[in-house]
Amino acid sequence: MRYLVAKWFSKQGSLVMAVKPGKELIEMMRRVQGRFGTSDLQLVTISRPSAYGEYEPFEFVHSEEQLVARLEQQAA
Repeated sequence: MRYLVAKWFSKQGSLVMAVKPGKELIEMMRRVQGRFGTSDLQLVTISRPSAYGEYEPFEFVHSEEQLVARLEQQAA
């Protein structure tokens, strides 16, 4: 299992979503980066969220739509 982590550099915590590696994941990451840019938003894939304390606290989301909605709320 892999996890996509979306972390605003300027904010505490991150959003985490279980994902499958591959072309669809890359395309989704490009869509999210295209919408929010890359100057303050970091997108990374990891294998175990608990091993990356610098991204805590984690908020788990379950879809791209949910991820984008939460990023929009956080960006405001």
